[in-house]
Amino acid sequence: MIPVNAPLLGERERELVLESLASTWISGRGKYVSAFEEAFAAYCGARFGVTTPTGTTALHLALAALGIGPGDEVIMPALTIISCAFAITYTGARPVLVDSEPETGNLDWTRLEGAITPRTRAIMPVHLYGHPLDLDPLLEIAHRHGLAVVEDAAEAHGALYRGRPVGGIGTAGCFSFYANKLVTTGEGGMVVTSDPQLADHARRLRDLAHTRERRFVHDEIGFNYQMTNLQAAMGLAQLERIDDSIALKRRMAAQYAEGLSGVPGLILPIEAPWVRSVYWMYAVRLDRGARCSRDQAMARLHERGVDTRTFFVPMHWQPVFLQRGWFTDEQYPVAEALSQTGFYLPSGLAITPEEIEQVCEAVRAVLT
Repeated sequence: MIPVNAPLLGERERELVLESLASTWISGRGKYVSAFEEAFAAYCGARFGVTTPTGTTALHLALAALGIGPGDEVIMPALTIISCAFAITYTGARPVLVDSEPETGNLDWTRLEGAITPRTRAIMPVHLYGHPLDLDPLLEIAHRHGLAVVEDAAEAHGALYRGRPVGGIGTAGCFSFYANKLVTTGEGGMVVTSDPQLADHARRLRDLAHTRERRFVHDEIGFNYQMTNLQAAMGLAQLERIDDSIALKRRMAAQYAEGLSGVPGLILPIEAPWVRSVYWMYAVRLDRGARCSRDQAMARLHERGVDTRTFFVPMHWQPVFLQRGWFTDEQYPVAEALSQTGFYLPSGLAITPEEIEQVCEAVRAVLT
């Protein structure tokens, strides 16, 4: 079975992790934590980095450090992973949804202003599947309304928007270093920002919010959201070759685009002229002209040894939120259509050209 997304690990990761073990600094303190924070933040064009255990905790930490809490609203896309909505709810705030634009699945900024209310405190754009969202108009709207912008760049390490690295453009950017990401620490995350006060507050909250005057005295609720030195050592090794990893992803996408060109009913991902996508997942869709449904296609590909995954399920369809009485009677037709017709092909950094060719042959056999 060709997996959807397998990581690529090498001797450099082993070397730095073993160095961390030898030093006995294996917890949330050690030289690799600060080195990884500094190097990754600089790569994103930001001044500060604050590591966390996961991408979800990075989102939560960024929102908490901004002071977002009960009674507040945060605008986010209807179509994304549920971590974004969970992070908002952890603060006591409420997510407000905006539909997707059809070509990339990203939040449709033209619908953004209609979602802003007096309770809105922030916007959480997501760079879905590695393709940057059109940020400039979104940032202009946010500035006009005095709103923070927390970029979810968990799927877009190294992606560029008009020449600028995503994650370092808004008020804060949040990354995941899960095993299927372009930079992995197994599990892990980071908040990047150029705001020194925000970075300082995030660091304090991450480590139980000890007061500056005296350790073990606390004047606000904090979290135990630290990345280990072992994880950071792996992340630093991964970061050293991120440009090679992006090149691999883009070669993968080019091979898929050539190998799947002209398949009836298959819609391939686009790359807008003003971005560099990193194709975290090679995300395809079926239109009405396809010879079978999305789910039928995925089942037949599985029979041929090709693993796949569906697109995310929209937030307004999630039982956990409907049980709270949220999003009832709300409709987001573009997000709904994307969710019902989209799926990922194997896209991991470890995939070989021969495996991509096998996937293309299987897709052609299923859909033609």
